[in-house]
Amino acid sequence: MLEGHLYEFPDSGQLNHTLVSLFSGIQAAMTSSPSDQMTNLQRLRGIFSGSAGNLLEYFDWYVYSAFALYFAHAFFPGHDHTAELLNTAAVFAVGFLMRPVGGWLMGVVADQYGRKRALTLSVGAMCIGSLAIALCPTYAQIGLAAPIILVLARLVQGLSLGGEYGASATYIAEVSQPEHRGFWSGFLYVTLIMGQLGAMAVLLLMQYLFLTPEQINAWGWRIPFLLGAAGAVLIFWLRRNMEESTAFKKSEQAHEGGGLKVLLRHKRAVLTVVGLTLGGTVAFYTYTIYMQKFLANSLGFGKDEATLISSASLLVFAVAQPLFGAVSDRVGRKPLLIAFGVLGTLCTVPLMTLLADTHSKLGAFALITVALLMASGYTSINAIVKAELFPTRIRALGVAFPYAVTVSVFGGTAEYIALWCRHAGHESWFAWYVSACACCTLITALTLPARGSTLPDNGS
Repeated sequence: MLEGHLYEFPDSGQLNHTLVSLFSGIQAAMTSSPSDQMTNLQRLRGIFSGSAGNLLEYFDWYVYSAFALYFAHAFFPGHDHTAELLNTAAVFAVGFLMRPVGGWLMGVVADQYGRKRALTLSVGAMCIGSLAIALCPTYAQIGLAAPIILVLARLVQGLSLGGEYGASATYIAEVSQPEHRGFWSGFLYVTLIMGQLGAMAVLLLMQYLFLTPEQINAWGWRIPFLLGAAGAVLIFWLRRNMEESTAFKKSEQAHEGGGLKVLLRHKRAVLTVVGLTLGGTVAFYTYTIYMQKFLANSLGFGKDEATLISSASLLVFAVAQPLFGAVSDRVGRKPLLIAFGVLGTLCTVPLMTLLADTHSKLGAFALITVALLMASGYTSINAIVKAELFPTRIRALGVAFPYAVTVSVFGGTAEYIALWCRHAGHESWFAWYVSACACCTLITALTLPARGSTLPDNGS
């Protein structure tokens, strides 16, 4: 067993070497002699395939939110723009309902038949969902069938994404060297964020270079969904050629059983995943997905300005993830989780209050960036923390299922709750809700058991 970094606190010597982990993680991956059956080239190829697929899946997922301002009228025609956004946000939340199903299904597949097979299936499902949205007629053309097709497509995408997280987090944790797992874990949210930035980049290019707002409203919003479906075909091929993790191979050879029945024997680990995810997912979706609409719908920024501010803050956020992960390799996971919990609980309301009174683009960027850096104490290491809680035979299911349930209930509804508070005339209530959720994560982090990781020392 690995003497885990999950619950350690730093000493002064460790702090002096934190940034070294950022560079030694890459160097070790290229030069070390692995004690398992995977070569360094296979290890890096596997991390790339898992990460690239994660990027593509989240690009497909976030394209919906990035372009909602433009296609809301196509599926939910009306005279109140906020009401249209409420409807599209509701469909966004409905997509999350399938994430627990996807987490369970793909988790079982990953634990029983391999991480590689689950990752291949998940990207195929995302391709189908994106293609359906891209080709779906509008409400004016087929009436009620249009929003029904939209909902069904989002359900398929939710199924895919629910399985993607657990399988990719498990795979990267199992193929990374133990002393650099936090560093490599950070790249999961880098690819997640880059998927979101990719969606916004497509929108910015369309806004500034290729199409008029009228053209994007009319048909241009379909283009990114087509791009996502095409990219999924490439990732499908990449994942078919990736190497299975050695940890799964050993578990398979030992005929170790898994499934929900076995997972229920690890109730404390499951509740830990739920508690840590609750505040983290609400904070993440508040400062990423909802921010674009908050800037445009509440603060009066133009759609293009809101997109630019959100993209710039997300870029800083992406760069920070492996840095925070490297810190956790040196000082432990628990200090970062506690820092997020404390800052999220105490600073959310003041920060959101300041943001609500901001009319400067630079000021809005600075405040959102600060909020995202606060959230990095959770986002950068949440995947590895959860993977370190479960044994191999139920690791993918243990990571995916409780995470997906919590994200569906709290993350998927964050934007809808924010818009509902605005519609009800009490927009400030939402900041208190985010703060309360962060407090739940703080309590969970403070009560983490003092034990190490279940991952093997060889990093396989």
